[in-house]
Formats: sequence, C-alpha cells, structure tokens
Amino acid sequence: MSSLKPLASAAGMLRTRVIQSLRIRGGGDGPSRWTSPGHQERPNGYVFNRTPPPPGESRKWEDWELPCYITSFLTIVILGVGLNAKPDLTLETWAHQKALERLQAEQASESSE
Repeated sequence: MSSLKPLASAAGMLRTRVIQSLRIRGGGDGPSRWTSPGHQERPNGYVFNRTPPPPGESRKWEDWELPCYITSFLTIVILGVGLNAKPDLTLETWAHQKALERLQAEQASESSE
C-alpha cells in the first residue's frame, strides 16, 4: 500500500495543475486574444470575402492557380505510384527469406544424403 501513496500524490498534483491551466486559458471575463469580437459588423456570406461573378460568367483563374493545381495533382500521382512500388525492406521479410533459404538448404542436404 505504501507504494501507491507517491503515485496518488503525483496524480493529485498533476490534476490540480491541469485544472488551473484550463481555468487561466479557457474562459476569463471579457475578450482575449483568442476570442476577440472581430472587425466586421456581420458576416457577408462570401468565401474569402470575394463577391460572386454575375450570372452566366465564370470566375477568372488567377496566375498561381493552374501551376498549383498541376503540381498538386502530379505530386499525388508520383507519391501514389512511388509508395506503392517501393521495395519491401522490413526486417520480417528479410528474416522470412533467410528462413526459407535455410529450409531449402537443409532439404537439399537431406536429399543428397
């Protein structure tokens, strides 16, 4: 029973520190740097604060969009092919191959006798 006493006191001390830190960070009175009211009066409902184009017109791509989309697509393709085609270099596979080689060598030596 005496060995559980230090563990219980350490758990109690940890619990009090966690509770204190949650009280400090979680909900003080008034705005903090994490919960400031913001600078807009109300949300305008547009993504990235961009107004949609008039009906019948499509949005014009910016200069960075096409290279970014092409690079992202090629990265996904290269990683998908490359990670699926990589050799199996795990320790278990190596040990399995060595065990099979030893078994074949034992069988060959038994059959030659």
